[in-house]
Amino acid sequence: MKKIGLISDTHAFLEPKIYERFAECDEIWHAGDIGCLSLADNLKQFKPLRAVSGNIDGYDVRLAYPKVQMFECEQVKVLMTHIGGFPGRYDREAYQQIISYKPQLFVYGHSHILRVIYDKNLDMLCVNPGAIGHYGVQTVRTMLRFEIDGSDIKNMEIIELSKR
Repeated sequence: MKKIGLISDTHAFLEPKIYERFAECDEIWHAGDIGCLSLADNLKQFKPLRAVSGNIDGYDVRLAYPKVQMFECEQVKVLMTHIGGFPGRYDREAYQQIISYKPQLFVYGHSHILRVIYDKNLDMLCVNPGAIGHYGVQTVRTMLRFEIDGSDIKNMEIIELSKR
């Protein structure tokens, strides 16, 4: 079983509560718009980090973190990218990757809107943790914590932090 802490859209702001809220997590996943390499380095010193670059990330972040990651966690195929859309409104490039890779878990960011939606047509859970940084349209900063146990994705927790 793996406990995952999921964030996105930090925009170079490392929320101190991540250390407390993700203390029991095995890994941290970052769905893009990291903002700076030092933020990713700080997270990597705390927990193993899987991350993708986002549209605001500079060349250095894009060199260190790919635009898309496809991997397995336990027995769950995961596709993570920054710009993804959601059921019925997927980004065209993300949709092609979904069709090709056939993940059970699709992780994305970009919109700053927390979403956890099951796409029954594609038999896939779509997860956007919202935004944890101070920049953007969100009024409440959010992150997610969940477990992957074999082929089960379970115990999804929404963590809301103070307004910007």
